[in-house]
Amino acid sequence: MLNRRDVVKKIQSALTAHLFITGLGSPSYDLHAAGDSPKNFYLWGAMGGAAMMGLGLAMARPDQKIAVLTGDGEQLMGLGALATIGVAKPHNLAVIVLDNGHFGETGMQQSHTSQGVDLSAVAASCGFAYTCTVEDAAGLADLLHQLQTGNGPLCAVVQVSAAPVPRSLPILDGAELKNRFRQALNLEPL
Repeated sequence: MLNRRDVVKKIQSALTAHLFITGLGSPSYDLHAAGDSPKNFYLWGAMGGAAMMGLGLAMARPDQKIAVLTGDGEQLMGLGALATIGVAKPHNLAVIVLDNGHFGETGMQQSHTSQGVDLSAVAASCGFAYTCTVEDAAGLADLLHQLQTGNGPLCAVVQVSAAPVPRSLPILDGAELKNRFRQALNLEPL
């Protein structure tokens, strides 16, 4: 199993031009630990909503690459998002699911991916241009190349260890997050 912090650090380092949307909990902690940036939008309190927020941003900014970092538990709670993204076919959107096989924010209960649900196959059946499951360093290298050169929509399920890592808590203030993200988009704060 891959270390989630190492995976996210490599993704962030490779995708310097991307805007990032993170799902609730661990993906937000992981991206913050990799390096906080105004280009990171940490989505608090919207379980299952990260992929749809990424879609909205991708549609509003077709010239900008968007990467959604989410967990298997959150994506399972937003399965309809995969169908909507598959129909919309945004060329600039990547959904990266960090799959530890557990619902980390609610007590580490096993998620459906631990019991055979294949989110990459679900995304493929929804019409994503590219899907993959990453299980090792070679697969991660292939994914990084695809993220840099390919067109979306892309869905990558990255198998990560469920071992606990220290929390790296990003900004929690919604207004502050919104305004600094707007600055990254060259928009005035509201």
